[in-house]
Amino acid sequence: MEQALEIKNLTKSYSGFCLDGLNLTLPSGCIMGLIGENGAGKSTTMKLILNMVHQDSGTIQVLGKHQEEDSQAIKEEVGVVLDEAGYPECLTAKQIGRMMTHTYQNWDKDVYDGYIKQLRIPWDREFGELSRGMRMKLSIAVAMSHHPRLLLLDEATSGLDPVVRDEVVEMFGEFTRDERHSILISSHIVSDLEKLCDYIAFLHKGRLLLCEEKDILLEQYVMFHGTASEVSAIRPSAIKGKKESAYGVEAIVRRDAVPAGARLTPISIEELFIFMIKQREGKDR
Repeated sequence: MEQALEIKNLTKSYSGFCLDGLNLTLPSGCIMGLIGENGAGKSTTMKLILNMVHQDSGTIQVLGKHQEEDSQAIKEEVGVVLDEAGYPECLTAKQIGRMMTHTYQNWDKDVYDGYIKQLRIPWDREFGELSRGMRMKLSIAVAMSHHPRLLLLDEATSGLDPVVRDEVVEMFGEFTRDERHSILISSHIVSDLEKLCDYIAFLHKGRLLLCEEKDILLEQYVMFHGTASEVSAIRPSAIKGKKESAYGVEAIVRRDAVPAGARLTPISIEELFIFMIKQREGKDR
């Protein structure tokens, strides 16, 4: 089975930040959510994949092609939405569409026109006059209108109201009904990723804490409710994070590590992420 994206031992250092030996594999036909707090390395990862910045070490393959050797071929097959769209502020949606006919060999005017109508984007308003949400919708329309096989989406749902966000999430889900299509999407709106993604990857301060199928995570981990002594009886390696209060202890633990009869409730991906980050920050102090 072809991998849509294969990252091995990827490293990039800046002053005060290091993306440290990142390994990620995104299978074709799947959606992976990249979750991390601000400064975790999500945008750096996207820029490295797009060859906008150069890695210090490691390799990146996109749709079976080496990213540095086949950058032009990759560009044709990848749709991109970055946190800040880079279109000239004087251009309208109509003019941007015309410009894209000279940018992508497979640009599809009919598909683009359909997305502009579906997302209710004004044809003749200059890009600089659009709201952040409207700019993001226009960027999504462009990214999906040249028949890409892979979408790279950096905070693509940011700035959208809940109704439009739900519509866009459905569009992304429809895109991957074709098993040749894949998506890597970063977002701080974890609920969007939980609804949409097949795989979840957690980044924290440039390090990958976890990457797994979403359904496996939700099956493997549960919220344990008990006393401090009850939690201490669970092996430390099975605990992903815990929170103590006057009412007892809540801990996210592996389901197979808790004793029979324990009080358990399901978790969300957002809870798992928050508990893991707090646990890691506690160890780093």
